[in-house]
Amino acid sequence: MWATFIVDIDHFLADPVYDPGRCSIGFHPLHQYPAIAIYSGAMFWKRTRLIATGLLIHMVLDGIDCFWMQYEV
Repeated sequence: MWATFIVDIDHFLADPVYDPGRCSIGFHPLHQYPAIAIYSGAMFWKRTRLIATGLLIHMVLDGIDCFWMQYEV
């Protein structure tokens, strides 16, 4: 499950690499909605279920960050 955090490698494609006010969901290639749909589809196969679960948990956590960023003062 921890290995699924390698999906954050796509952050290195952004300029700047880190922006505290930027939402990852919808911005980085592996955090796009089509990629999330693929991760969801991978839940149907037993061989990919564990990896897909980790990736979806990662996306949910990033989504929570995006939600809280909207309400920061």
